[in-house]
Amino acid sequence: MSKEMPEQSSFYGRLFALVLPMAAQNLLNALVSASDALMLGLLDQSSLAAVSLAAQIQFVFSLVMDAAIIGTTILAAQYWGRKDTRAVEKIQANTLRISCLVGAGFCLAALSVPGLLMRIFTPDRALIELGSAYLRIVSISYLCSGFSQIVLCVMKNTGRTLRSTVYGAVSVTLNVVLNALLIFGLYGFPQMGIRGAAIATSISRLVEVLLVLYENRRFQAVRLRKSDLLHGDRELFGQFRHHTAPVLANEMSWGLGVTMLSVIMGHMGSDAVAANAIGQIVKNIVACFCNGLGAGAGIMIGNLLGAGKLAQAKEEGGRLVRVSAVSGIISGVVLFVCSPLVMRFAGHLTVQAQGYLRFMLYVCCYYMAGKSVNGTVIAGIFCAGGDTRFGFLCDTINMWCVIIPLGMLAAFAFHWSVPVVYFLLNLDEFTKMPAEWIHYHRYKWVRNLTSERSTEG
Repeated sequence: MSKEMPEQSSFYGRLFALVLPMAAQNLLNALVSASDALMLGLLDQSSLAAVSLAAQIQFVFSLVMDAAIIGTTILAAQYWGRKDTRAVEKIQANTLRISCLVGAGFCLAALSVPGLLMRIFTPDRALIELGSAYLRIVSISYLCSGFSQIVLCVMKNTGRTLRSTVYGAVSVTLNVVLNALLIFGLYGFPQMGIRGAAIATSISRLVEVLLVLYENRRFQAVRLRKSDLLHGDRELFGQFRHHTAPVLANEMSWGLGVTMLSVIMGHMGSDAVAANAIGQIVKNIVACFCNGLGAGAGIMIGNLLGAGKLAQAKEEGGRLVRVSAVSGIISGVVLFVCSPLVMRFAGHLTVQAQGYLRFMLYVCCYYMAGKSVNGTVIAGIFCAGGDTRFGFLCDTINMWCVIIPLGMLAAFAFHWSVPVVYFLLNLDEFTKMPAEWIHYHRYKWVRNLTSERSTEG
């Protein structure tokens, strides 16, 4: 017993040293969305709805970036656990070449055809016009994020989680402050409304890039080298592509499915769109700890697998699953307790939209438990050992064969009410749990990926 207690203490110490900074950063990022919604909502409901729909482009971009970040974490965590610093540097450079190209593509699309992008989500001309203005200005942020998010990811995987959080906090705080100044025209700044929110986002992302460039000069152990950017490591890139391709397919399949759910809600009226926008923001805020737990789980398990400690990784995987279940339940309870407070801040919505929002918040309470466990297991533990194909198959079948057909039938064939449709669209985290539980206990994720690389790397 005395031996078990120090081991548990070490486990929770390592876990919370990773999770708490990442959860704090997730919270700050969620608060930016919350500040956009709150401040724009004080202007008018149309601005709120337009930004929530325009943000779907950011959501699709984040899917690609999430795949790149997970792929980077898979390899960087294991090679850092193996103490192979040069491999980590090459992994960072390989991923940056891809992520910056993706960021440039999204930047060009948002700048040149914003109206076409907005028409995907709504036929409302007023919302299209407002959203297009937002997308043109915010386009530069995609290019900046393509660079900064990968460097911040490598920082988390190389023992610099706190510094990564600090840099993210500076960017987020600047975003919120600029939101207030530029949306409302405070302290002599011009009142720019929805355009001010876009400018605030772009400036904060530029500052984030400057901070990670500073970090690259400061931290000598893992650096971004020009030679690595120009001449990628083919073997490591092959590993990255092998493990990331299923993650990207998973993110796109699941994410486009979620976007399709937004399309369904978008065609059920502006009241449904506005209520869903606030509900999604609240859900993201409450889920911050759960998301940080999933990311921390991937790094912890990856470090152990890369160091060859397979038995310990298997044991700690079980602990992480239990912790994630408890954290999901607690998150749901927190959301339930805070629901009346959220409704007070949503007083600017129409009576119909407020009724929708009240129901959506209750649905989100039970959603949290499934979200926490699935995020830790599929995106964290499975990916840490390179077991990425299961997530793609599970999410694709669940989303496209169950949830989306069910939601479309409910909305467009049976013409059921907004609350019923929303409830059905949020069953996805639970319908895939049985297959996930069976796959977890097959332990295909217990693999040392660094052993697959030649010793010359």
